[in-house]
Amino acid sequence: MAIKGVISFPGDKSISHRALMFAALTDGKARIANLSTGADVQSTRHCLEACGIHIQDDNKDVVVTGGQFSDPIKPLDCGNSGTTTRLLLGLLAGQGINATLIGDESLSSRPMDRILNPLSQMGLVSKSNNGKLPITIHKNNLGGIDYQSPVASAQVKSATLLAGLGANGETTIIEPTLSRDHTEKMLAGLGADISIDGLTSTVSKLNFPLLSFELSVPGDPSTAAFFAAAAVLVPDSELMMNRILTNPTRTGFFTALEKMGAEVECIRQWEEAGELMGDLKIFHGPLNAITLTNQDIPGLIDELPIIAIIATQAVGKTEVRGAKELRIKECDRIHAICTNLKKMGVDIKELDDGFIINGPTKLKGTQIETFHDHRIAMAFTVAGLIADGNVILDYPECAFISYPEFYDELDNLTI
Repeated sequence: MAIKGVISFPGDKSISHRALMFAALTDGKARIANLSTGADVQSTRHCLEACGIHIQDDNKDVVVTGGQFSDPIKPLDCGNSGTTTRLLLGLLAGQGINATLIGDESLSSRPMDRILNPLSQMGLVSKSNNGKLPITIHKNNLGGIDYQSPVASAQVKSATLLAGLGANGETTIIEPTLSRDHTEKMLAGLGADISIDGLTSTVSKLNFPLLSFELSVPGDPSTAAFFAAAAVLVPDSELMMNRILTNPTRTGFFTALEKMGAEVECIRQWEEAGELMGDLKIFHGPLNAITLTNQDIPGLIDELPIIAIIATQAVGKTEVRGAKELRIKECDRIHAICTNLKKMGVDIKELDDGFIINGPTKLKGTQIETFHDHRIAMAFTVAGLIADGNVILDYPECAFISYPEFYDELDNLTI
């Protein structure tokens, strides 16, 4: 068995969410190609439609007609999408919308205080379930603030900046470490009054609509990571991945892969709509352990489950620290990683903010508990490719949240 071939991926989830939201703030039609096919982005679309924004499919493109937001007549169902929830809280607060946001059981257990704190300082009036969903927000005049974020979080930053588009004065947010910067890049490119100085982003009230745009969303690097890992781990593999987003705030996984000794070749790189993208070629090869700290985590937070799988085949002690954020994702991912890898025979120690893996280890087939988390499901599917015995997932369908085609595409590349 080997992983061979050429693959292109659905649009990056982070950019897809933002493209829909920013399109709603234009006064014309925005055309978006290669939008993410996952359920999370569909949640964002349905919530915007419920707020009066017209969105239609045109062949494989999505066309958004920007315009006036209106109060939804029923609660906005964010499904399992934390990005939908957190960014919408900022967007709708800035647009003066009265709304209640709800989600599924998993999303309803995740904390939203880190978003509500800056928004309440801006004047948002809200009611929540002890900082969790359901959350009801009420129309109120917002004022700009200077906010020192306690965490490096693109969602906190984006929600605050989106609210700032409807707030009087300037809204400034300062991060401890740089997180994903898609919001700042896209707002600047669409005509918003925004300035970026290192870790500080400042936005002024939007006194006119954003510019209409056409965008082809680059391939999602977080999704590509699972296929890159499969190629690195399975002997005799060689995989070409086309048109992957290579924004420096999103390439932490590939940087880590190279530090572990993997051969990652950038065939070409170019820029579209302010974002870097490239064609990458990945080869199977020997791996060494790596240490990841809080400085590394923001650039690869979503890829840590698959990094854990790779680490089981690396020589030496892989140590991940500063990743406490993993405990409040779709599930407690630190617990999920450690529990399942122990069942596969891995020497792994669970830390409060990460884990330590001593490798390499021959993985054993077992029953995997996905905790209904798409990234856990995809990571342990890859683990199954190199395990001795069958790896059985209790709920493989949860991968559809981000990548409905995941299993079919992996099967197509397996020869």
